[in-house]
Amino acid sequence: MKIRNSLRSLAKRHRDNRIVRRRGRVYVINKTNRRFKARQG
Repeated sequence: MKIRNSLRSLAKRHRDNRIVRRRGRVYVINKTNRRFKARQG
């Protein structure tokens, strides 16, 4: 998992990426290609 300042650019790398807010943190998750994971905050 990457910890990044900007998740918008990472989310555009794959069309199944979703930006999700959980417990005050922002995550990029991908159900089909699980290597695209990232966290912010």
